[in-house]
Amino acid sequence: MTDIPRTPLLLGFAGLAPFVWSVLTVLQPGLAEWGARMLGPRFAGAYVMLFYGAIILAFMSGVLWGFATRLDGPRATTGYILSVLPALWAFFTTGGGVASAGLSLIAGFIAILGLDWHFWRLGAAPEWWMQLRLLLTIVVVTCLAIGVIFS
Repeated sequence: MTDIPRTPLLLGFAGLAPFVWSVLTVLQPGLAEWGARMLGPRFAGAYVMLFYGAIILAFMSGVLWGFATRLDGPRATTGYILSVLPALWAFFTTGGGVASAGLSLIAGFIAILGLDWHFWRLGAAPEWWMQLRLLLTIVVVTCLAIGVIFS
């Protein structure tokens, strides 16, 4: 397998910061109080990961759309259709509280791995893509699970 290039790896890890921060504020009430006071209430607790998770699912739709542009004919059409699913999933399923939104996001992030694999298998994603996506998804799903369990 090809090594993950440094820039996508570093930016991928940086993109985990809101998820990790959210977990820390879920598990440490004092930190959540400080975060809410210093940053505002929407920047502490499980809602950080829920809002950010929905944004990242929409972002991933854009990434998948980019992969679809590398395909032709019916494969491209299928790719474009598949690429909008994560954003639509986030839009339609993330209401209703921490547990239901968190579980929906977990399902969405796991499902994206299947879409990532599809585009990777077709050669539309870089060789290192699945290594990066698996690593990031494990952290994201773990954070979301902690948010669901402890909120």
